[in-house]
Amino acid sequence: MATPAKGPAVGPCSTPPAGPEVHPVDEKLHPSRLVPAALQHIAAMYAGVVTPPLIIGQAVHLDTAGQTRLIAASLLIAGVATLLQTLGVKGFVGNRLPFVNAASSAGIAPMLAIAETNASGDQLPAIYGAVMVAGVFCLAIGPFFGRLLRFFPPLVTGVVITLIGVTLMPVPVAWAQGGDRTAADFGDMKYLALAAFTLVVILLIQRFGRGFVKQVALLFGLLIGTLVAIPFGMADFGALRSAPVAALPTPFAFGTPEFQPAAIISLCLVMLVLMTESSAGMLAIGEICERECTGRTITRGLRTDGLATLLGPVFGGFPTSAFAQNVGVVSLTKVRSRYVVAVAGGALLILGAFPVLGAVVSIVPMPVLGGAGIVLFGSIAVSGIRTLSEAGLDDSSNIILVAVSLGAGIIPLAAPTFYADFPAWAQTVLGSGISAGALVAVSLNLFFHHLGTRGRATAAAALKSS
Repeated sequence: MATPAKGPAVGPCSTPPAGPEVHPVDEKLHPSRLVPAALQHIAAMYAGVVTPPLIIGQAVHLDTAGQTRLIAASLLIAGVATLLQTLGVKGFVGNRLPFVNAASSAGIAPMLAIAETNASGDQLPAIYGAVMVAGVFCLAIGPFFGRLLRFFPPLVTGVVITLIGVTLMPVPVAWAQGGDRTAADFGDMKYLALAAFTLVVILLIQRFGRGFVKQVALLFGLLIGTLVAIPFGMADFGALRSAPVAALPTPFAFGTPEFQPAAIISLCLVMLVLMTESSAGMLAIGEICERECTGRTITRGLRTDGLATLLGPVFGGFPTSAFAQNVGVVSLTKVRSRYVVAVAGGALLILGAFPVLGAVVSIVPMPVLGGAGIVLFGSIAVSGIRTLSEAGLDDSSNIILVAVSLGAGIIPLAAPTFYADFPAWAQTVLGSGISAGALVAVSLNLFFHHLGTRGRATAAAALKSS
């Protein structure tokens, strides 16, 4: 790992540190630099933070007030987790790096599978029970996770990240058609036109925008698409009018958690992937910031993930992990101060404490979300493909591993009734393309690259020496 920088930070967005001994990570910027830099982080992550509550809320048929509470809880937990991560608590929690934590999209598909196998009143309780156990699981194995990383190489994580984007693509497609499959006008051309317009706006901003404008193309697309929808009566302001100005989320507002073994297994599998993603993100941010990321740093960071995942369901949160897009923001801007990200975390906390601000998201029409969602989930799939490109696909065993894992993950998408005659626990685990693909990828990685490899390596070494 690189050693801490001794001199001032280099880059167009950096400022000289307060003193020669102040590392760029610990630098306290002037408010004129601090606030805009924090806003960039919020802009980069906001759409990702509200996506899980939007999708899950719709899947379990929450009303407008319930959806607003779910979004507020997601923002609140993201703020708390990010503050813990950046500021730390007595060396026990937090990696003290410019690192953002929030609800991960990786948990959406398994949670949808859990919702589909439960009755209406039991959907969120079953989800939250599984999430809480996944948080305990993360806390339990976090200190030893470094030893397990070899079972989650880029080959496995690349498959899972790709499947996250691919298996979630039906969600924005349904949004683009109006969102409500039971409505008579579902798929109407006016919805498709609005979704296409939003997508075109995002593409144009990406092509011709510069600097900050280009970075927040997704948010600008949502804003412009919503403004265009208002004259046509396609934007609903009901949630904004009815949402309370300030209110903290009520504990267990969506029911007492239920602990179902199959749901727990599914989310613990996803938690392993999220821990791998967080560990990789911490190593990457350590390199970018020129501060060594040790085993203890990763343990404290994963402990934050575990605590946020465990406590999140009390208020309505979901599995928490690193946000890779914010690692990209640090790399792009060269602003490495953890206090910038801490301010962003504080802003998310405020947004969560004022539901009326979170309710702004509900104004955005479903077709507008659909046009933007195609970009959002498509970019997740691209991240997985990029990871796979570095995983040695010139090896035939690796090609087979990826092919079979992707195939297993796409089965629920291609044939939704494929597991209809399986036991309920198998439907929950295998009915999610992400958990099914992760399970197959980990198993095949063990089969091809771990079981019996020591003996083969010894024999090869003996043959070479002879």
